[in-house]
Amino acid sequence: MFAFIHSSDLHLGKRFGSFSGDLPGRLREARHDVIGRLADHARAQGVATVLLAGDTFDTETPAPEVRRQALTAMAQHAGIRWVILPGNHDSLQASQLWATVRSEAPENVILALEPHVIELAADVMLLPAPCTTRRAGRDLTDWMNGAATPEGALRLGLAHGAIQGFSEEAVAADIIAPDRAMHAGLAYLALGDWHGAIEVNARTRYSGTPEPDRFKHDQPGEALLVRIAGTAALPEVTALPTARFSWRTLPLHLHDGDDPAEALARLLPEMHSRRQTLARVIATGRSRLPARTALAGAIAHSAPDFAFLELDDTGLATECDVTDLDQIDRAGSLREAAEALLLEAGNEALSAGDREIARAALARLYSYAQAVAS
Repeated sequence: MFAFIHSSDLHLGKRFGSFSGDLPGRLREARHDVIGRLADHARAQGVATVLLAGDTFDTETPAPEVRRQALTAMAQHAGIRWVILPGNHDSLQASQLWATVRSEAPENVILALEPHVIELAADVMLLPAPCTTRRAGRDLTDWMNGAATPEGALRLGLAHGAIQGFSEEAVAADIIAPDRAMHAGLAYLALGDWHGAIEVNARTRYSGTPEPDRFKHDQPGEALLVRIAGTAALPEVTALPTARFSWRTLPLHLHDGDDPAEALARLLPEMHSRRQTLARVIATGRSRLPARTALAGAIAHSAPDFAFLELDDTGLATECDVTDLDQIDRAGSLREAAEALLLEAGNEALSAGDREIARAALARLYSYAQAVAS
C-alpha cells in the first residue's frame, strides 16, 4: 500500500487585480494557507507525501516573499515530503526561479525538474514531466512509456497540461495522451492545469485547485487522497476539502410579475457563509423596469455581506410601456431619451445585442430617475 495527496495549481502570489479593497490580499493569503491545510490532511490520513502537479507559483517571477514564505511553510511540516513540478505558469524557462528555489528548498522538498525517475519509497517510482516552457508544443509525458524502473515497482506519473481538450487557457496544442497511464504502466497519473477536479479514467485525474480562483468551474476546492494497494490494483481516491473561499454562480430566472427581491433572498447562501463567498447572480427571463431596478437595489443591499457579489443581467429581457416612462419623466429631454431607447429596444431591424443594450440603458435611466426622485 502506498498513499499520497495529489494537488496542483496553488498559484501562490496570484494578484486578483480585478477585485478591490482588502479582498485581493485575503484571497492571496488563503492560497498560501493551503500549504498548511494540505499538511493537516496528510497528517490526519497518515500519509507523508504531497504531489504538487504544477503551477505552485502564479508566475515565473514570484515575489521573493511569496517564494520564501511558501518554502518556509513546507519546512515547518518536516514530516511531510513535498514534490514540486514546474507547470506552464512557472515553467523551467524561469531558470532563475528554479535555481533560487533549489538553493533555498528545505530537506523535505523534492523538485521534479527533470524527466527522470524519482524514488519515493521502496518499489515506488515517480515519473515527472516538468513543463519546459509555457507552450512546449509536444506531449511531455511521452518519455514515461520507455522509462526503466525496477521490476514490480509501483509507477506514478506527475504532469501538467491539457488532456482530451481540457485546458485552462483554451489552448490544447500540448495535449497529454489520455491513455498515457495504460501505455506507460502507471498505477496513477496525477495531473495539474485544469482547476476543477476531473476523473479522466480510473488511473488518471486532475485534482483541481485547492483554493478556487474563478467562477469558471463552480466547484469546491479540494485535494485528492490516493491509496494504491499494488501495481494491479485500481487507485482508491477520496476528495479532501481544502478551500477557505467559495466561488458560486447563482442562476436567477424571473418572470414578469415576480418579486426579484424575494427571489434573490431565496437564492443567496446563508448569512454565516457570506463573508467567505464570492457570488455571481446570473439573471435571465423577463422583467419590468421597476422589478429590474428593485433587483439591482437588492444586490447592492446584500453585497456588503459577501466577499464579493455581482449581478449579470445581460440575459434579463426588460419589459416596458408608457406608464414606466412616466416614472422617468413626463416631458423634456429625459422623456425623449427614454422614448428613443424604448424604440431601439423593440426595433427588430437591430441585432439582439443592440436591442439588449438599449434595454439595459433604459433600465439605468429608470434607476437614475428613481434615485433622484427619492
